[in-house]
Amino acid sequence: MDTRELLEWSARYHTPNYGRVPICLVRGDGMRVWDSEGREYLDFAAGIAVVALGHCHPRVTGAIREAAATLLHVSNLYHSAPQIHLAKLLCDHSFADRVFFCNSGAEANEAAIKLARKYAKERFASDRYEVIAARNSFHGRTLATVTATGQEKYQHGFEPLMPGFKHVPYNDLRAMERALDSRTAAILVEPIQGEGGVNVPDDDYLPGLRKLCDESGALLILDEVQTGVGRTGRLWAYEHAGIEPDVLTLAKALANGVPMGAMLAREEVARVLTPGSHASTFG
Repeated sequence: MDTRELLEWSARYHTPNYGRVPICLVRGDGMRVWDSEGREYLDFAAGIAVVALGHCHPRVTGAIREAAATLLHVSNLYHSAPQIHLAKLLCDHSFADRVFFCNSGAEANEAAIKLARKYAKERFASDRYEVIAARNSFHGRTLATVTATGQEKYQHGFEPLMPGFKHVPYNDLRAMERALDSRTAAILVEPIQGEGGVNVPDDDYLPGLRKLCDESGALLILDEVQTGVGRTGRLWAYEHAGIEPDVLTLAKALANGVPMGAMLAREEVARVLTPGSHASTFG
């Protein structure tokens, strides 16, 4: 089948929500990809910050091949050795005590928002459910995460949005302090804003947020979907600031192209997710 026919089928059968480049990629190796006409490209997009080890890395390919030939899916009704090993690995190399697996960054952030609300309800027995996020942020496309996202262009047409979210300027501790009140369950920010323009905060920003959360009882949720897994020179971007969050969300480079997200949390916080309170078929 030639490229023109493939692109015609794509235009005919896909929902029209993507403005795709008019090429069809068919093969990859390292940071190079080839299209259906045999042309070679350097892939600086890396699947939008996903393929951190390059395309078709032999160890990744081998692990996928072994899993597919052994046992691919059993659901969370049962224990899975690879899942257990990965959970331990993430906890051993981060602040976290517990891990929830899912399929994407949006799902990880959705889980974090639900966790923050449930934790606040159990800890304070009060009407604390609001999440404060930053302008120009990006946290996903589900209804909750697009509401948390501080960019109106992604929210347009999906109103009414979910209640319980505020937005303040990024890298502005005073604005965050003014927004905090007795209803605040969590602060949700990216250590470095990615989609919003690669905005790097001042050195005192994340430590300042940690202090505000410690004083108010709100959770500090860091969205490291784009910055996590070594993409800033350390395993986690929060390490540069010398602080630890209460909750961390991951995806993208976590599995080098396999759809995987994760929410990491401290024991005190994670314990509120009792059986049946949250779930994911493929997590």
